[in-house]
Amino acid sequence: MTQRADGDDGAEPVLTSVGTSGWAGEPAVRTDRASREAVATDWSGHRPAGLPDGVVRARSTEDVVAVLRAASATRTPVVTRGAGTGLAGGASATTGEVVLDVSGMDRVLDLRPDDQVAVVQPGVLVADLDAAAAVHGLMYAPDPASAAIASVGGSIATNAGGLRCARYGATREAVLGLQVVLADGRVLRTGRATTKGVAGYDLTALLVGSEGTLGVVVEATVRLRPRPRRQATTTAFFPDVASAARASTAITRAGVEPAVLELVDAATLEAVDAARGTDLRAGGAAMLLVQTDGDGAEVAARAVLAAVEPWATSSETTTDAERSAELMTARREALPSLQRLGQAVIEDVVVPRSRLADAVTGVEEISRATGVRIAVFAHAGDGNLHPVLVVPEGEDVLSGAPWDAACRVFALAQRLGGTLTGEHGVGVLKRAWLRAELGDVAMDVSAAVKAALDPLGILNPGKAVVDG
Repeated sequence: MTQRADGDDGAEPVLTSVGTSGWAGEPAVRTDRASREAVATDWSGHRPAGLPDGVVRARSTEDVVAVLRAASATRTPVVTRGAGTGLAGGASATTGEVVLDVSGMDRVLDLRPDDQVAVVQPGVLVADLDAAAAVHGLMYAPDPASAAIASVGGSIATNAGGLRCARYGATREAVLGLQVVLADGRVLRTGRATTKGVAGYDLTALLVGSEGTLGVVVEATVRLRPRPRRQATTTAFFPDVASAARASTAITRAGVEPAVLELVDAATLEAVDAARGTDLRAGGAAMLLVQTDGDGAEVAARAVLAAVEPWATSSETTTDAERSAELMTARREALPSLQRLGQAVIEDVVVPRSRLADAVTGVEEISRATGVRIAVFAHAGDGNLHPVLVVPEGEDVLSGAPWDAACRVFALAQRLGGTLTGEHGVGVLKRAWLRAELGDVAMDVSAAVKAALDPLGILNPGKAVVDG
């Protein structure tokens, strides 16, 4: 590896030769300002103090090995980046760091329908993997709202969940094995291609959700599931969001296990209506979107209707595929619709499902107390709330009233027995709150694991497990 200064803004020397194959004929390391600006941050609103020194675009495992060997030799910090849709600043990079872009590693390497397994590179988009599985009557269950633009590698880094979490779980439940390049360039294989196996420590589960701080995922073996032959989609409207939350708890109490159980408040419904020309808000001040699947989909839907009846002002069920797709799309467009109204910063906390009504009521109180507009939608099936702070364009969301509101949301979740993050990760934004949730012993153990796998601390430094 060689080093030289090659920026146009007085940047420090950057890594300029790592022996990689490059990206579509481009140099292995890009140091022009436009390239560095493009990878400096993610969707979180966090803006690093400076730009990264350069960006390396990898196309193969060999590329990643070469980069990390060189970075280890020169003690150069490396921030791995996929699609850049992170929401906690986990993929943000600053001066003195190099971004390792793996979005070009985007192939489905193997898909074995009889084993219900696929082997993919980290840059494969979640929706593309699901589409490839659909050809064989299968599906990739993790289903974030950003599935069309989010990568599998990024989903693994944050243990992303999504709309189908209620029944199928988050990404960790879908990952059977990984190939990971460690900080020193060694290649680690974890897990297996079978659905059962307990040989050795569960390193796969450790790496899922580690936000690129322990290694760089270059290949993932994931579980596929049969695509349901029948689906029923139920919408129920309520006079307020607390009633919708109580109804979602009643669905769980009734023993129904829907594939999708989503809560959307009035502010979000209004934003979706304005963006898409729908009239969802006319139904009520909050909505539950419930999808049951499998051979008993309609029977389960009737149980859903019975469970929500004490609180709902109206409800209906459809088995029409086109109508169901419209409703699901409306939910997926919740964040983009709110982003049309200003700068929208989405938070991510989880509470016990029985405390969901307390949580949404608490968020409403925080909005009133701080004067910050907060819309709420949630994966109600697992208690995962996404309060969205909507502020004027250009306003700093990490200080003043917006940050005060966000901190109050974090404290609320912990007070209700929940957690700081369900699927977006800790990144840089929530580090200061981590020790209060995990405790000293867990923080010490986490630091020891980090030191064992990344003794020089070059992988995504200052993220996920470090106190703020």
